[in-house]
Amino acid sequence: MQLFTKIKLLFILLLAGTACLRAQSVVFRSGNDNYSTFRIPAIIKAPNGDLLAFCEGRVNNSGDFGNIDIVMKRSTDGGNSWSSIQVVVDADSLQAGNPAPVVDVLDPAYPGGRIFLFYNTGNNHEGEVRKGKGERKVLYVASTDNGKTWGAPVNISEQTHRHGKEEDWRSYANTPGHALQLEKGKYKGRIYVAANHSEGAPKSRFEDYRAHGFYSDDHGKTFSLSESVVLPGGNESTAAELSNSRLMMNSRNQRGDKRMRIVSISEDGGSRWASTFFDSTLVDPVCQGSILNIGWKDNRAVLAFSNAATANRRDSLMVRVSLDDGVTWKHSLLIDHDPEKKRDHTAYSDLVLVNKKTLGVLYERNGYREILFTPVQLKKDFQPWKK
Repeated sequence: MQLFTKIKLLFILLLAGTACLRAQSVVFRSGNDNYSTFRIPAIIKAPNGDLLAFCEGRVNNSGDFGNIDIVMKRSTDGGNSWSSIQVVVDADSLQAGNPAPVVDVLDPAYPGGRIFLFYNTGNNHEGEVRKGKGERKVLYVASTDNGKTWGAPVNISEQTHRHGKEEDWRSYANTPGHALQLEKGKYKGRIYVAANHSEGAPKSRFEDYRAHGFYSDDHGKTFSLSESVVLPGGNESTAAELSNSRLMMNSRNQRGDKRMRIVSISEDGGSRWASTFFDSTLVDPVCQGSILNIGWKDNRAVLAFSNAATANRRDSLMVRVSLDDGVTWKHSLLIDHDPEKKRDHTAYSDLVLVNKKTLGVLYERNGYREILFTPVQLKKDFQPWKK
């Protein structure tokens, strides 16, 4: 918090010359389109270059459970303007939540690309599901026309849960935000979705929670589960590809004992975890975050990470950049900050690579009243982009 007491301006570059902000646009505003609240943003770039922004459209109130649809808007001009709303998933009176979109560009059966949208449904509040009173499911819908139309839901819950006396998984959530496809190395083509679950009866400080991932090596025909992350309390997670067939999982620490992100490194494309630790640079107030591989430099992954980067409040959205596979985060840009410290000024976010020079940030703002899109124009030294 001491860092932010020194901030004089709403927008400030922490390292001069790193990047610059461009005009914001409101994508979703609560109360519009017959929805009480819009929450949980996710964004990808479709194969044709359109930006697809997803979120939960909460019909009756702002609660996490109830009548919730997954909705989408499209931008054909890099985020300057957005289409009318499109309902992608409607689970009747139940929730459809935690949208996790990803583009499969490596399936020979779909040379034009195929978009998967993973999501969860549930028949009770999270706290009740943790007690064994209800269930959570994992499904996906897919599109082969850049998100204009979507196929029927496919239930993959049996492949992505573990049940039994030794492992009684109850609560369950995909990453809120984009999933990913590995583009290099031994596991090239793997579709990977970061996730979390609760194990057995509720424990104090949310120690029944564990982060994990699930993945497909056959373009969505079948799915496998990763190991669970060893540290208890791992909640909303996000993942990115590293060099040498490795993968990084970045998780919310629901225990709240350490206000920083849990980082897990896999050496086999996200199946097992070689190491897990708290990253003291990535300060976090117990909130969601987003990590994205934006390219390669000197054979190492260039990563962007966004979160509400203070220990106690969701009031300061920041993007950090690492040039060395996430070992260090030396470059930072404050996207949005409330100097009056209003409650929950900025919260959940997601990242997308708009083009070779532009990173897009889709995030919740103003006490969850709106979801904004902000393009970040990165300067020449920050263009080790994907081909």
